[in-house]
Amino acid sequence: MFPTPRLLHAARVTLFTRAGCGLCDTAKNTVAQLQKRRRFDYSEVDIMVPGNKEWRDVYEFDVPVLHVQSAKKTGDLSDPKKLFHRFTEKEVETLVDDAEKAH
Repeated sequence: MFPTPRLLHAARVTLFTRAGCGLCDTAKNTVAQLQKRRRFDYSEVDIMVPGNKEWRDVYEFDVPVLHVQSAKKTGDLSDPKKLFHRFTEKEVETLVDDAEKAH
């Protein structure tokens, strides 16, 4: 069995969030719903964790923020496409599609 191109070039999705943020909870649910249908590399970054100060400095008043990137053939990440605050499952899926096609 060979992996499909979509699995080889799965998008990388990062949600910048913080505890106690209602919009962040909604964003997590939106991403989770899409993950039930689509495979992509997903991670969350709590901007309030001391080791994430660089992200807190950038997004302290903007969470949730979603980055969608493609991994280029060299392993470097592309510049992320971003969604802020409120976004739909369809908007995330469109960015994931675009990231996968960037190869």
